[in-house]
Amino acid sequence: MSVIAFAKNWNGKFKNSTYELISYAKNIADQLKSKLIVVSIGEVEEEELKSLGKYGAERIVSVNDPQMNTLISGVYARVISELAEKESASLIVLSDNNSGKAIAPRVSVRVKAGMVAAVQELPISLDPFIVKKSVFSGKAFGHVQIDSQVKVITIAKNCLGLVENQVDCAIEKFVPEVKSDLYKIQVLSEDQQTNKIILADADLVVSAGRGMKSPNNWRPVEELAEVLGAATACSRPVSDEGWRGHEEHVGQTGKVIAPNLYIAAGISGAIQHVAGISRSKCIVAINTDPEAPIFGIADFGILGDAMDVLPKLTEAVRKSKA
Repeated sequence: MSVIAFAKNWNGKFKNSTYELISYAKNIADQLKSKLIVVSIGEVEEEELKSLGKYGAERIVSVNDPQMNTLISGVYARVISELAEKESASLIVLSDNNSGKAIAPRVSVRVKAGMVAAVQELPISLDPFIVKKSVFSGKAFGHVQIDSQVKVITIAKNCLGLVENQVDCAIEKFVPEVKSDLYKIQVLSEDQQTNKIILADADLVVSAGRGMKSPNNWRPVEELAEVLGAATACSRPVSDEGWRGHEEHVGQTGKVIAPNLYIAAGISGAIQHVAGISRSKCIVAINTDPEAPIFGIADFGILGDAMDVLPKLTEAVRKSKA
């Protein structure tokens, strides 16, 4: 029996979310007294693959196929399922990001596995297999038991953190049997925005709401994000009114994120917004209203006008970096 972890890469490079996944999977594999097999799909240099060994990946299976550089969920699911059957996997672990959400259900169907998404901690119990996840928009936790022989889970960001466990890793090639009819989607060209941090992957996020009073007042938000190396986000009313694009909308009906630092400027803290940020490691709230709900979940609160506070924070960060 074995544990399989899917190591997602971005243009041939791994991010912290992938390393966290390996840390998590290695921990479970040790508890189950099973071997951990990490599968990488698409072109990734050997040196980059070896970086997975820092977090416990002893055996790395590389599907180094340029045709698979672009995520096609059906193809990726077929590869992972074939490897899982070949290795008699009892558990398949993926990150709860866009790729994991697309692939995991397909793998679950293929290998006839029970599945739980967005698991927040290591299993509460291994026999029976019980995991913990957030329910009711983050207002409660559910303990879910998986009874199938093979299990599939996706793990929420920051559920464990990075745990270094340096091992000697062996890299082997794997050529799956993928039928050509699975390549139903063809990417003819890609236009990538440069110098823009993707919100879903960001460790630092500067977000703002209607408290900024006008879309013309967004420059202090962007300046703080620039000096921090952070992504920008916004509340739903801001995106609904067209102040910012919907791709920056964070909340129950937008993106659910879990950065290490979330700065909320001029955001009241409606339940729907909190549902999208509750897993952030540290929340800093800036608001003129001392009764704003956002202060109830914030680790640090600043009572003041965001237009005054944000420039001062930006200047403080610049001095600190200097």
